[in-house]
Amino acid sequence: MAAQTIPLPPPSLARRLSTFFYRRPRLSLFATLALPLFWLVIVYLGALLALVIQSFYRVEGFTGQVVREFTLGNYQQLLEPANIDIILRTSLMAALVTLAAVPLAYPLAYYMARYASPRMKTILYVAILLPLWSSYLVRVYAWKLILAREGIIGWAAEQLGLSGVLDGFLAIPGIGGPSLALSNFGVFIAFVYVWLPYLILPIQAALERVPKSLLDASSDLGAKPNTTFRTVIWPLAFPGVVAGSIFTFSLTLGDFVVPTVLGNSQFFIGQAVLTLQGTSGNLPLAAALTVVPMMIMGLYLTAAKRLGAFDAL
Repeated sequence: MAAQTIPLPPPSLARRLSTFFYRRPRLSLFATLALPLFWLVIVYLGALLALVIQSFYRVEGFTGQVVREFTLGNYQQLLEPANIDIILRTSLMAALVTLAAVPLAYPLAYYMARYASPRMKTILYVAILLPLWSSYLVRVYAWKLILAREGIIGWAAEQLGLSGVLDGFLAIPGIGGPSLALSNFGVFIAFVYVWLPYLILPIQAALERVPKSLLDASSDLGAKPNTTFRTVIWPLAFPGVVAGSIFTFSLTLGDFVVPTVLGNSQFFIGQAVLTLQGTSGNLPLAAALTVVPMMIMGLYLTAAKRLGAFDAL
């Protein structure tokens, strides 16, 4: 007696689709990347292209309407002393914040990578990331209260008899102001605090990739700790430092909240762009000013790529 064969049920739609894409790997890759590529090319790059095109238009002086005629007038205005001053002030602040954040971030990142136990490392991760879970505005306004003349720093200076020293520091042109909360130094402190976590984590990740065998070999060959750091640890971790500096530099370059809350009457690029497109209604000039940090970051990323920063991300 012949055995009866039980017919298999037809494959489901999901299985047929899986088989279809499995046999066509290129089509499968395209279907996977279609939506992200659409967002990147159309939405993100398209918006940047529209901004660049807008920067070549002009505003009619009488009506205030945007005239869609090609002109380089906006970029000529950027060469005026007032705009050059804004660009230099912003770039200098971004560079100083980045340089100041490195010696603050590196020791903590080194301790996390080399000496911290798993439990302590978890605690430090939480401590570093915890401020990022709170509102950005709340953190900035908290620093405004701390740095105000009636804040804890002013109170401590008064209790220690250092009010004269603080007043002398605030009298320094370009750095001080009516109080720390209304000075470029206060803006600098807030920037370092806000963006420091973005530098600690890339450095820590780069330090963890340094093989311990290289450190042992350096020690066996008679190198002192400072020599090992200078010739082994620092060169291998430097790409991570540069990778983290991309975040601190770029975020400082484009931020307008901190200078608005803590700064004085001296504008930064973000504030100038906000004023031009909001108060003045000069969208083409605001777009042209926005192109400046894009160009600066393009040069910065080119240098960072040559230093191996992208391999450390």
